[in-house]
Amino acid sequence: MSFQPEKPLIVQSDRSILLEVENPFFSEARQALNLFGELVKSPEYIHTYRITPLSLWNAAASGLSAQQVIDTLQAYSKYGVPPTLVKEIDEWMGRYGLLRLEQAENQLLLLCDDPLTLEEIIGFRQIQPHLDKRITPTSVLIKPDSRGLIKQELIKLGFPVDDRAGYLQGEHLAISLKSRTAKGASFALREYQIQAIDSFHAGGASSGGSGVLVLPCGAGKTVIGIGAIARLQTATLILTTNATSVKQWISELLDKTDIAPELIGEYSGQKKEVKPITVATYQILTHRRKTTDEYVHMPLFSKRDWGLIIYDEVHLLPAPVFRMTAGIQARRRLGLTATLVREDGCEEEVFSLIGPKRFDLPWKVLERNGWIAQAHCQEIRLPFEPRLRQQYSGATSQQKYRIAAENPRKLDVIKRLLNRHQDGRILIIGQYVEQLTQIAAELGVPCITGRMAERDRERLFQQFKNGEIHCLVVSKVANFAVDLPDANVAIQISGTFGSRQEEAQRLGRILRPKSQENEAYFYTLITRDTSEQEYARQRQIFLVEQGYRYEIIDLEQLS
Repeated sequence: MSFQPEKPLIVQSDRSILLEVENPFFSEARQALNLFGELVKSPEYIHTYRITPLSLWNAAASGLSAQQVIDTLQAYSKYGVPPTLVKEIDEWMGRYGLLRLEQAENQLLLLCDDPLTLEEIIGFRQIQPHLDKRITPTSVLIKPDSRGLIKQELIKLGFPVDDRAGYLQGEHLAISLKSRTAKGASFALREYQIQAIDSFHAGGASSGGSGVLVLPCGAGKTVIGIGAIARLQTATLILTTNATSVKQWISELLDKTDIAPELIGEYSGQKKEVKPITVATYQILTHRRKTTDEYVHMPLFSKRDWGLIIYDEVHLLPAPVFRMTAGIQARRRLGLTATLVREDGCEEEVFSLIGPKRFDLPWKVLERNGWIAQAHCQEIRLPFEPRLRQQYSGATSQQKYRIAAENPRKLDVIKRLLNRHQDGRILIIGQYVEQLTQIAAELGVPCITGRMAERDRERLFQQFKNGEIHCLVVSKVANFAVDLPDANVAIQISGTFGSRQEEAQRLGRILRPKSQENEAYFYTLITRDTSEQEYARQRQIFLVEQGYRYEIIDLEQLS
C-alpha cells in the first residue's frame, strides 16, 4: 500500500501502534483504537498503543470481528497493516469461541469444532485434572467442580473459553424500580444504563449473564447494578470495597426500588445479616486472624441461593475472592468498574472468572452529553529547595518518591488554589497521613484517614454534602465509592506511585454532574525533575486514553 501521510497511525508488526496527536483524525482514531487496543504511553506528540490477545478477546466478546479490527487499522494507517499482524489478529480473535462450555443432560461439556485442536487441548498436563472422559471427537466431559478452574488454565494457554453452560435461577425476589425517589424526584434509567444492562443480560440467554461493565465514575454504576437486580428478579449478593460503600448501596436500593428494608442485609465488621439482598465488603470476606487460618466468612457465597453476584470496583477484587469465584460459575456474575486496569496484572482472571467486557462507555461521550462534569486537568510542577534536593539525591528510590511527594512548597500552592476556588467544594487528596494531617491543621479543615472511626467519617462526609464543610483533606480511603456529588475541585498532592486506577478514581470523585456550572477541576502537584514526575506520567495514561488532556505548567506560571 502506498504511503498516505494524512493518516494518523503507524501500525507495526510487533503489535504496537503509534498515533499522532496533532493529526486531524486523532480523536476518531483514538476512539476506534480503544475498542481493541491498550494505551501504553502518551507523551505530548505520539501516543503508543499495543494490541494484546486479551484486548482482542474482549473485543471479540463484545461483538467485534477480526475483519472489523483489520479494516479500522487499514483505514487510519499511513503504511497499511503488516501481513504478519493481520494473520495474528485473525488467529487470536478466532480463538475466542473456538472452545465452548455447554450443559447437556446435567453434564458439563467442553466443545470444539476442530477435533485436532481439542486433541491438543486435552494433551496439556495442567488441563488433565479437570477432564472426565472424551465423549466424541469434538467434545469432552468436564468434572462438575472444574468449570472455573479449566477456564483459568485455558486462558493461560492462549485459549479463552466462551462459557455457554448457563446459570442457576436462584431464589426469586420480587423487586421493581420506582418512578420517583424518596425525595419525590423523577427517576428512570438513562439510555446508556439500559444498554449496559441489556449487554450483560443478553435477553436471558446463556451467552450473557456474566461479564464486566466499564463506565466512568459518576455514570451511575450502582444504579446499573440495581437495574440488573430488577431485570433478573433474584436474590443478590453485592460485594464492594468498604463500609461506606455498603451503606451507599443500601441507601440507593431503598431510594430507587420498592424493596422492603427488612429484605436488605449488611454483612460487614459491624453486622452479619444474610438477607435476599446482602451487601458485603471484600475486607470481611478475606478477614482471618492468622495467615494460616481459614477465611471464616467465605461461606457467605453459599448462605443463600444467590441468582446474581455483583462485584463492585471489580478491578480491586482480591485473590481469595477470585479463588472462591472459580467455584461458583453457575451463578450470574456482574463486574462494575471505571477501568479494567489492574496494577497486579490479573486482567485475565477477571476475564475468565467474572466474564469478558460486555459494555464500555468512553468518559468523553458522557461528558459531551452532560451526564458527567466537564473536567479540566492541570499538572503543576514545583521546584525543590536546595536542602531537599541534596537530601533527594542521596536517597533510595522509594525514599526519593516520598521526599518529592512531601515537598513543603505544595502547601503554598494549595492555598493559592483554595483562593482561586473560594466558592468550590474541594477535596485535597494524598497518600501520606502525616503530610495530610499537617496540611489540614495548617488550613484549619477536617482530615479523614483510615485511622478515623467509620461513624466520624460518615458525619464529615454528610456535612460536606450538606454544604456545612466546603473543604476536606482525605487519604486514599476516599479513592473508592465515596458519593460526594457536589465536589468540583480535587487537589492531588501525593499518590500510590504510578497507579492508573487510582488516578481514574480520584478524578471520578469530582465528575458527578453539577446542577449549575457543570465543570470540575483536577490539579496534581508534582515536584519537578523527580521520580514523582515520571510516576505522574504513568498515572495519567488511562485518562489520556479516555480523551482527557493534562495542561502542564510550572509554579511560576500559576496565576
